[in-house]
Amino acid sequence: MTQHNGFSFADLSPDLLLDALDTTGIRAESGLLALNSYENRVYQFTAEDGARYVTKFYRPQRWTDAQIAEEHQFTLELAEQEIPVAAPIAINGQTLHHHNGHRFALFPSLGGRQFEVDNFDQLEWVGRFLGRIHRVGQQQPFADRPTVSMEEYVYQPRQVLEQAEFIPEHLKTVFFADLDMLINELEQHWHTHWQPIRLHGDCHPGNILWRDGPLFVDLDDARNGPAVQDLWMLLNGERHDQIAQLDTILEAYSEFADFDQSQLKLIEPLRGLRMVHYMAWLARRWQDPAFPQAFPWFADAKYWEGQVLAFKEQLAALHEPSLSLMPQW
Repeated sequence: MTQHNGFSFADLSPDLLLDALDTTGIRAESGLLALNSYENRVYQFTAEDGARYVTKFYRPQRWTDAQIAEEHQFTLELAEQEIPVAAPIAINGQTLHHHNGHRFALFPSLGGRQFEVDNFDQLEWVGRFLGRIHRVGQQQPFADRPTVSMEEYVYQPRQVLEQAEFIPEHLKTVFFADLDMLINELEQHWHTHWQPIRLHGDCHPGNILWRDGPLFVDLDDARNGPAVQDLWMLLNGERHDQIAQLDTILEAYSEFADFDQSQLKLIEPLRGLRMVHYMAWLARRWQDPAFPQAFPWFADAKYWEGQVLAFKEQLAALHEPSLSLMPQW
């Protein structure tokens, strides 16, 4: 398969992990339990003082130190406003640590139940806190982190897919023809008439835990973008279900921040952007042994046949009226 980027976790041995933690003055008493994470390597452990921690080792060559520092600073700003987020722990004034070419951070271990996307009481809580998160995010944009764009989410991923060797030969013509149709349609619907704000960036239900209220975790994809980027992945079901969910979220959200309802027109374009970006993300990471093990279907012809169908379905969705809380006449 085509190689993409020189990332590697090959040397991230147990001894290296323990040595890295020792440099912070926190010694692991227990073994390191690997947690479910593909982009980075994340481990839970108990320290000598009995406290439980999570350590995240960042994927090499993905973010710069300045970009990671912005993620940490944003998360700490949210925590200072008593917004429930998993914030990095500062040790000697530093939240980002280095050891043998690896960068890592420490977090408190915070458990929780699964967020229930069909629970309207929980949706109301989440909407309220998203309003508070965005009120902080509006204060200033990220300087070093990217802004949601067609370039990052569509144009570059298309180049990656064209250079990769995953797509079966007999599907390539129709796959790229339909992909280009989708891209052309996305260009017609995408607009940037919005004020970029700092976002969680990947606010799907799996990144929200429930602990007598929501806990927002994993701001690794934090970036500038439209506020709706942090809302649309919480919607599911039929159209009437999504409208009811959206109404619940935005009513609570508006207690703390204004929401420009013209951004609702970006929901289906953002879904299309994520679809293309996700395929390229898997292709870029395929040399990481964790990916073929976790996503074996990615190399199967049936997956790519399904993507051709998904392109057509997304094209149809883009032609439908966008979600709206206003009456349709």
